[in-house]
Amino acid sequence: MLYLAQVQKKGFLGKVTLRLLANQKTDNAWSLVPEEDTIPCGDFDNLSDGLLVLAEISPSRQVLTVKDAKDWVIDIIQKFLVTGITPSFLQEETERAEQWRQSLTLQSQDLNRRSLELEARREQIQMLEDSLKREKRLVESMVAQYNSEKNRA
Repeated sequence: MLYLAQVQKKGFLGKVTLRLLANQKTDNAWSLVPEEDTIPCGDFDNLSDGLLVLAEISPSRQVLTVKDAKDWVIDIIQKFLVTGITPSFLQEETERAEQWRQSLTLQSQDLNRRSLELEARREQIQMLEDSLKREKRLVESMVAQYNSEKNRA
């Protein structure tokens, strides 16, 4: 898993550890490491104290690779901050998307309600049609019976 970390050198011999700051979830999604977490990094003792690095760390917490994060940070600045995508802009867009989602949910609920009302009206109309057909047959039957009795008399 890829982490953004800060190099820390401690002690007289300069024992190197990495303070994990964030880990990559997807290509463009990262999450902060909730608590201070450090991991020994003995094989990379040539790193400067305080340096930000990208570190590939195995599930068993072994540091596999370490590279300077400078180019990565500059790339983020160019992609997002230079074009005006600031945290406040992202927050506004998130809020706008949430309002849009809520509006679509309300519209969907309204459409569902209308659909149910239409279905209920269709059923009422179908029942009325059936009732009218029965009454028509009854009237036709009564007319036929009346005509037959009239013809006998």
